[in-house]
Amino acid sequence: MFSSDNRLVRYFKDTRAELRKVTWPTRQEATNLTLIVLAVTFTMAILLGAVDFVFTKLFELII
Repeated sequence: MFSSDNRLVRYFKDTRAELRKVTWPTRQEATNLTLIVLAVTFTMAILLGAVDFVFTKLFELII
């Protein structure tokens, strides 16, 4: 039977082995992906703000 210490050590060893398999992005790839995320976030914020504004005005007209 395994003790909890052995399971913990095995967990960290397995985690380290899996992290070595990861293909990490280059600095340029990370920068490009970050800019894409920021652009999409900004665009969606504007779009949702516009939709909210339109629905607010329609609701005011109804009431």
